[in-house]
Amino acid sequence: MTDTPTVRWLETPDELDNWLAQAPDRPLALDTEFERVSTFFPIPGLVQLGLGDDLRLVEPAVAEASQAFRECLAGTERPKLLYAMSEDMELFRHWLDLEPRAVLDLQLACALAGLGFSVGYAKLVETLFNVTVDKSATRSDWLARPLTDAQCQYALEDIRYLEPMFEHLKALLEKRGFYSAWLEENERFARDLAHQGEPQEYYLKIRGGWQLKPRQQAVLRELAAWREQECRLRDRPRNRVLSDAALIRIAERLPESKGALGAIEDVPPVVVRRYGEILLACVERGRSSGDIADRIETPLTREEQGLFKQVKRLFRHEAEASDVPIELVAPRKRIEACIRRWHSDDDAARFFTEGWRGEMLAPVLDDVSRVLSE
Repeated sequence: MTDTPTVRWLETPDELDNWLAQAPDRPLALDTEFERVSTFFPIPGLVQLGLGDDLRLVEPAVAEASQAFRECLAGTERPKLLYAMSEDMELFRHWLDLEPRAVLDLQLACALAGLGFSVGYAKLVETLFNVTVDKSATRSDWLARPLTDAQCQYALEDIRYLEPMFEHLKALLEKRGFYSAWLEENERFARDLAHQGEPQEYYLKIRGGWQLKPRQQAVLRELAAWREQECRLRDRPRNRVLSDAALIRIAERLPESKGALGAIEDVPPVVVRRYGEILLACVERGRSSGDIADRIETPLTREEQGLFKQVKRLFRHEAEASDVPIELVAPRKRIEACIRRWHSDDDAARFFTEGWRGEMLAPVLDDVSRVLSE
């Protein structure tokens, strides 16, 4: 598989529809190229599809007009093979307004197969097939036309090894008893991705916001929600509208006039002119809304850090015994959540007590519960 793949295009929606009708039970290798340097949403630049050795390139306008392509993505009949799928899933959500289903992330399979956490595509291809993938076109302009031969070859290489990789990893996972765990983890990961990005919850992600008082956090919530909606409406990156630092300073100062707003560091005059009344209305809404149910989580206290180390040590023992990366078995944010809410939030505990993780971690769950009860 070291020869250069032939560049072939599916040039019309009908051609794409007919091509997808082939081998309906065969997994579909899938990847995309996109740009998002100066936009809020990713802009599709190219779609790459593969059925076995039949590799094709598709213009976004052709894919968008293909009913069969939409049905394939949204359906559960044909597995879709992707690598590190989070950005592709976001692209399909905003571009085609759908949530892909039956998606199989081979990077997750790599981790469960004991080959490492967050391994890059090129590195895994080299490990499994002793082939070096040229990544020089990674950051090229995927919106420019015509695409160069180097870009087309690069795009095809990005899907060329997905099906053989799938077959190899599937065999490893079945041998290790983790194939069903991989299917479960794909569903959970896709579900989590689909629930990210609600405007009213973005304030919870703003670094440093935890230092604000409750009323200030309520203001920050209003400011961040407005910015999310404005960025989506204008399709602009968040910092091109107003930075996180500016939102925090506005929430700290609680300005009541445009003059006071303009005196705040990181708030440019053009923002005051364009959005002054709106920002002041956000401040007033936050001030008058009272306490907020969800406050931004603070860093762990020294005592909580001690608990974190104990719990992670218990989880790490079982992860290493199964040769699965601790980063996948017990992500830091999930451990922090269970430190804070093990006995008060079913979701915090459920992540570790149900499904394949629950089976793997069963020997230490009583110990974890005891540590968190002391």
